[in-house]
Amino acid sequence: MSARPSKKPSAEPQRPLRGRADLARLRRQSERAIAATAPPELADLPADFWDDAELVWPAAKQAISLRVDRDVLEWFRAQGPRYQSRINAVLRTYMTRVRHRPPRRRRARAA
Repeated sequence: MSARPSKKPSAEPQRPLRGRADLARLRRQSERAIAATAPPELADLPADFWDDAELVWPAAKQAISLRVDRDVLEWFRAQGPRYQSRINAVLRTYMTRVRHRPPRRRRARAA
């Protein structure tokens, strides 16, 4: 008897890594099959919705050390995977809003 593992495919199909689409499987699916599994929010999109879509590359991230309150970090982690991306999204939203806010006038200090 050989000690080599069998080359039989496993009974369960291999899944892509989290966050990775199985493009080969998607290419084999019909438009109807894809539409049947799409979230309800996408059901009423006009047929030409994606025609003018623009590819947006994510900006490069900068690794830093950031100190946050323990309860804040625990809350974000409890929301599930990609909590660091959500923290970044919150900071980006704040930055965008403050950037577009009219400048505040500074009051003169009383001497």
